[in-house]
Amino acid sequence: VVDGRYIFGEPEKEEFVRMMRSLAAFHGVEILTYCVMSNHFHILLRVPRRPEGFDLPLETVLERWKASVGDAWRKGMTRQFALYEETGNGAVIEEWRQRMIGRMFRLTEFAKSLKQRFSQWYNRRVGRKGTLWEGRYKSVIVEDDHTALRTMSAYIDLNPVRAVMVSDPGDYRWCGYAEAMAGKAVALEGLVTVTGWTAERVHGRALGAPVPVETDRQRRRRELQALVRYRRLLGIAGRPRVDADGRVVRKGLSERTRARLEGEAGIRTELLLRRVRHLTDGVILGSRGFIDGWFERNRSWFGGRSREERKTGARRIGKEWREL
Repeated sequence: VVDGRYIFGEPEKEEFVRMMRSLAAFHGVEILTYCVMSNHFHILLRVPRRPEGFDLPLETVLERWKASVGDAWRKGMTRQFALYEETGNGAVIEEWRQRMIGRMFRLTEFAKSLKQRFSQWYNRRVGRKGTLWEGRYKSVIVEDDHTALRTMSAYIDLNPVRAVMVSDPGDYRWCGYAEAMAGKAVALEGLVTVTGWTAERVHGRALGAPVPVETDRQRRRRELQALVRYRRLLGIAGRPRVDADGRVVRKGLSERTRARLEGEAGIRTELLLRRVRHLTDGVILGSRGFIDGWFERNRSWFGGRSREERKTGARRIGKEWREL
């Protein structure tokens, strides 16, 4: 938020999450987890590739669009469409349909819509004018690999604990983990993706075979298993940071909370209970092979000697980060 102002109270957080979910559905992006803080937000999302020849009929576009906007916009555009139809101006309607389809599967369009819509809502609510955000959003590319996804996801969901707003991330309801704990299906599916506890993995899937068909009971059980694994991850990732003299230099989860969240032997992850600049100020996060491949495909984005002479794209964060 501009000037770092703490504008997000409970009503603002609720409205932001509502807009975020509805706009994600319209734009076709998948939110894996998120956290809305008092003056900023984090979202871990996947932008699927646009299917070849992707198209949607006007009725479907309208249905998705109406679900993503407020009452005022919906009523105004409904009246405008009725007028277009009465006057036989179908070309304008078709132009709008094509424009809306062009916005789908695009990170920039989703972020732009979310920030603009919330700014308009907030400004009307408090009677202010002007920009609400400091600048363009920051985006970090994350490898579609469970190590990278879990690292970034835990970093996001532990934000309220780092800020000493709650002692247990599940107590802060404006984050993906708390939504999943509340049983919301869309949040549970996000953590299923993060943990890799998919139907294919649980039930097995032969090469080229269709996705296994589950009963509702099997799906609920699988989602619960994914949530249990994610809880254990947060318990381990949420340990406080202690210096050589045993002093706590960064607050974390209490022993009691960690004991409730942990419990699965063999989970190893990094301490994320501190601000790590690579997770918010970096460009791309993942394994060396993933980053080097991305760099080679996008050399033209770079200037100076890097474009022609740089050998690799990957740079290690540090020894403790192992393969990231």
